[in-house]
Amino acid sequence: MSGDTPVAGLDLDSYLRWYDGVRPGEVAGPLEARLIAGGKSNLTYEVTDGVNWWIVRRPPLGHVQATAHDMGREYTAMSALAGTDVPVPQTYAHCTDDAVIGAEFYVMERITGTPYRTAAQLAEIGPKATGELAGAMVDVLARLHSVIPAEVGLAEFGRPAGFLGRQVRRWGRQLEGSATRPLPDAETLLARLAGRVPADDAGRDATTSAIVHGDYRLDNLLTAPGDAQPVKAVVDWEMATIGDPLTDVALLLVYDALGNLAGGAAVADASSAPGYPNADQQLERYVTASGRELGDLAFHMGLAYLKIAVILEGIHYRYVGGQTVGEGFDTIGQAVEPLLAAGLSATA
Repeated sequence: MSGDTPVAGLDLDSYLRWYDGVRPGEVAGPLEARLIAGGKSNLTYEVTDGVNWWIVRRPPLGHVQATAHDMGREYTAMSALAGTDVPVPQTYAHCTDDAVIGAEFYVMERITGTPYRTAAQLAEIGPKATGELAGAMVDVLARLHSVIPAEVGLAEFGRPAGFLGRQVRRWGRQLEGSATRPLPDAETLLARLAGRVPADDAGRDATTSAIVHGDYRLDNLLTAPGDAQPVKAVVDWEMATIGDPLTDVALLLVYDALGNLAGGAAVADASSAPGYPNADQQLERYVTASGRELGDLAFHMGLAYLKIAVILEGIHYRYVGGQTVGEGFDTIGQAVEPLLAAGLSATA
């Protein structure tokens, strides 16, 4: 039997029956679980029997876009990258039967590490360790982009040709399905991006593509500052695919800019910590580590601003509808319009 304390979104009795069926004898006793704080999208739980630990991931409660919160995609990406020099948790099991806990989910290894999100957290480790950690973050991204998809079984994980054009259309559709208010800047930015898709996008192939994480940022890394290899695991692979690696680079820069938007409402401000590298320093490190030429990133930056704005509007949609679990959702919506304005500025 599971513990007596219920946890929203995870029926421990039903989960235990399923898990004991796919990995018999692994659970040593009654289960307890807690929702890990900080998640604004998929729900992440720590589960323990008092001896062993697991992490369970499932989509959010309530409103879920058809192409979002893809548990199978996360599970496939991490399983494929095991054994590469990209650190990921070990995956244990994947359930596609909604009847078990009400949604598809998967189970993975619990990695000990800190997902740094704020400047206050980084201040505790000091400028030197902060700089080393941010540098390692960029190095790991370059290593991810160097993995050849076909060599790890991901040749069919995405469609490189036309990737950027599809991204513009995808985020437009996502916004249509979750907008809570008129957002005229979104329409302007979408039209601008649609008219400026890079000419080489249609001909993109395996030689110009890479495994793209899709949501790469400091607090999606479990880390141990001061270690020789401070990044212990890259997590949150729900938007991973095969495509243009510069979308990850631009997204990382935009995430770092979030703390200056809308007074930092509902977003991380880690990039303002002493010792954290600025955008030019991060780009220089990525070029050195990856050997890639970056060129003009205006389109990619505009797309990144749009993407984060749509993601936050979707979270705001669920908050307004009373479908979020956890704290910190009340100010999420405040960052959407400043993000769209920044996207227009980046593509002006």
